[in-house]
Amino acid sequence: MELRTVEELMDLLHACRGTRTVPGGGGTAVDAHDHALRTAALLRRGRPADKELQVAGLVRPVGLPLWPGEPAERADRAADAVRALLGERVAGLVRRHPRSDLPADDDLLTLRAADEEARTACFDAGVLEDWRTVLELLAARNSRLGTVD
Repeated sequence: MELRTVEELMDLLHACRGTRTVPGGGGTAVDAHDHALRTAALLRRGRPADKELQVAGLVRPVGLPLWPGEPAERADRAADAVRALLGERVAGLVRRHPRSDLPADDDLLTLRAADEEARTACFDAGVLEDWRTVLELLAARNSRLGTVD
């Protein structure tokens, strides 16, 4: 599946509400929707200018409602789903995030740290609608970049 609009993406992210996910190393299950919002909010605080990194933290769980299988396969499919809409960098971060055996660059380490902190952090991360404008801007930019090729 390839997401073509921000509205489709928002619908999938809303569908993650109530879906419980457990960290790779075990631990307490967390609500995937709330966790994604907290992860994105933490990335916004730490890297305010890096919208792609923030969005990678936000959209990572889109594979949950579509592909309930193995996390690595789900990450591959989620990356494929967001690539056309949000670009190669976001897709690459979504794909590489759950895999601890791949070489990690600074962006991936930052994403993983925010993901881990978001599992136990207690703060109001806002609502998904708060991210619509950022998603639309990235989608528009990616669309323009895609037409240059």
